[in-house]
This record gives sequence, C-alpha cells and structure tokens, in this order.
Amino acid sequence: MRMSEGVEWAAHVCLLLDWLDDGRPVSTARLAAAHDLPAPYLNKQLQALVKAGVATSTAGARGGFRLARPLEKITLMDVVTAIEGPDPAFQCTEIRQRGLGATAPASMFDSPCQINAAFRRAETAWRRALAEQTLADIRDQVARAAPDLPERYRARV
Repeated sequence: MRMSEGVEWAAHVCLLLDWLDDGRPVSTARLAAAHDLPAPYLNKQLQALVKAGVATSTAGARGGFRLARPLEKITLMDVVTAIEGPDPAFQCTEIRQRGLGATAPASMFDSPCQINAAFRRAETAWRRALAEQTLADIRDQVARAAPDLPERYRARV
C-alpha cells in the first residue's frame, strides 16, 4: 500500500505542534519552516487535520494551529484517515464475473470473492496496528533516540 507524502507531513506536524505548544496557535509559516516546506502545501494537510478533529485552527494575524487533543489520544490511523480518507484501500470490482465468469451460473458468486476477503483481512490488520500506535508512543521513542530534538526545533522555528 502506498500513502501520500501528506500522511508523513501530517504526522510530523502533529509532533511539532506538541513540541511547540506554549498555549498559542502555531502559524503555518512557522510549521513549514521546520521542514523547509511550502506553506500552502502544508496548509492543505493542516486543514485536513482540522476537518478530522485532530487539530484546531484560529484565524487572524496571530492565528494558527494547535492539537485538538493530546498525542496520547491521536493514533496513526487518525492521521492516515485525516489525509487519505476512510475508504478501504482495496476496492473489489467483481472482475470474477467478467470474461469466463460472465457465462457462469449466478450461484458461483453467492459466496464472497476470496481475493476481496483476503485483502479485507490484511487491511483490517493494518488498520488495527495503526489504531494501536499513538503519536505519544512515537514522541516517546523520539525522546529516547534524540532527546534534544524538540529543543532543536523550538530554537529553529
């Protein structure tokens, strides 16, 4: 499965919003500067996070973004769904009923497509694994691997 780059940026932005939280919203320009991204591109990801309830936005010159809830309550699945949407990755189009299958009796298709079932099981496992991993877990892993990283970001942006 391939996800858009927006998922990666959205997850990074959530960590940045946590690290930069001083009670005030963080501007798109400030967040974009942290990774040398164009602000309009990042704003698209931020708006998707707001729409999904992961972040909040405040308009105006002193506006920006904040997390809507603590990282302990934001899963990787929340981020993926915010950016990619909730639809399943695999879409069965019942091609088994075309070609040679077009002339088969309808009773051959009473049971679910086994290819579809296999993909659904795999995607369910993938979604469950993402839903079990919070951004707080990742923040804690980063803190162990690079304890000075949050401070470096705060100093840079």
